[in-house]
Amino acid sequence: MSEQTEQTQSGVVIVGAGMAGVQTAVALREQGWSGPLTLLGAEPHQPYDRPPLSKAVLLGKAEDSAFDVDFEGLGIELRLGVEVTGLRAAERELDTEAGPVPYEVLVLATGAEPLTLPGSEGVQGVHLLRTLDDAARLRPVLAQAPATVVVGAGWIGAEFATAAREAGCAVTVVEAADRVLAGALPAEVAAPMARWYEEAGAALLTGAKVASVESGRVLLADGRELPAGAVVVGIGARPATRWLAESGVALGPDGSITADEYLRTSLPGVYAVGDCASFPSGRYGARLLVHHWDNALQGPRVVAANIVAAAPVQVYDPVPYFWSEQFGRFVQYAGHHAGADELMWRGDPAEAAWSVCWLRAGALVAVLAVGRPRDLAQGRKLIETGAPVDPAKVSDPATPLKSALV
Repeated sequence: MSEQTEQTQSGVVIVGAGMAGVQTAVALREQGWSGPLTLLGAEPHQPYDRPPLSKAVLLGKAEDSAFDVDFEGLGIELRLGVEVTGLRAAERELDTEAGPVPYEVLVLATGAEPLTLPGSEGVQGVHLLRTLDDAARLRPVLAQAPATVVVGAGWIGAEFATAAREAGCAVTVVEAADRVLAGALPAEVAAPMARWYEEAGAALLTGAKVASVESGRVLLADGRELPAGAVVVGIGARPATRWLAESGVALGPDGSITADEYLRTSLPGVYAVGDCASFPSGRYGARLLVHHWDNALQGPRVVAANIVAAAPVQVYDPVPYFWSEQFGRFVQYAGHHAGADELMWRGDPAEAAWSVCWLRAGALVAVLAVGRPRDLAQGRKLIETGAPVDPAKVSDPATPLKSALV
C-alpha cells in the first residue's frame, strides 16, 4: 500500500508538537499532502517556540511564544496533552494514555529532554528550563532576584546566566569541566568567552563538581558551599526516545533515532526529525546529532517531500547552524569543525567582534562569528559550496569572506 495512493484514506501522525513537529505538519500541507494529518503534543499548551523561553518569556517581556499557525485552517488535527507511551510497528499503532492511535505514516519529532543533576530531583528551588511551564515557575523566582547558582557553562547555562544578571540576581556559574563550552569548542576558542562572565558580573567556577544540592545551598566536591535561592541546571539534553526502547526503532548509543540520509528510521513508513534524530552527513563524513532550532526548521521540509513522493527524493545534508545571545553578544556558528586541519582567527578575541574559521583540505568547513553576522552568512555559503579558499584572505578580518574563494 503506497503512501501516495492512500493519502486520502489514511493519514500521517506526527509525535511531538515542538518546532520540528509543527514545521513537518505545515510543510506536508504546503507540499500537497491532502490526507488526514494529526499532530500529538504531550504538553497542554498551544505549540510554541523554545528559544524565547530563556529570554523574553523568562524575563516577563512576553507571556508565551506560540507559533502563528492556523492548524484548523490547514486541516491539521491538533491533539494536546496526549503523551505517547509506545509504538507497535506490526499494527501501525501508537499507545497513548487516551487509547491507541493508528497511523499509515509516522513522523517522530519528540525533541530532547534536559539532563537532570543526580540527587537534585525533588529538592525545592532546583529548576530546569526546557518547557513553558518551567519558564512560568522560574519567572517569579527571578523577579525576587535571589542568589542564583547555574550548573553548567554551556550555551544554555550562559544564556540563563545572562537573563539572571539582567533580572538583578547575583549569579555563580558552576562547571565540572576545566573550561566553558568544553564539549562544543576547542579550548583556545572558548577561552575569550570565559571572560564574558566576569564582565557581566557573574562568578564562574570551572573544575567544580557539585556534590549535592540542598534547599538554599549547593555543596561542591571540594567542600565549598554556595548560597542559592535558586539553582538552574543546564548540563545538556538527550533525545526524548526512552519510550521507543522496545519498538524496533534503531537507536544510537546517545539515544538518538538513527535516521538515514532521507530521515527514514529502521521501520517502514516511520521518519524522524529534529533533536531526537541523528543523520549521516555526506558533507562531513560523520553521523550528526544537532540539538538546534535550525535543524528543527530545515529537516521537516525534507521529511515532507519524501512522504508526499512516497519515495526517497530528497537527501538531508545541511550545514548545521545555530545562534546564542549571551552577555550582550550575538554568537553564531555554522558547520561542523570536527576533523578540520586548520583553525584561523579573524579579528582580536579581546575586541567586541571577531570570528574563527576552520578549514579542511583547503576548504571552509565551519565558522564561529561573534558580532560579525556577515562572516557567518558568507561563510555558510562557502561551506555549502565546498570550494577551496585562500587562507590569507580568510585570516584578514578586513577582507569579506566571500572574496576568499581561490
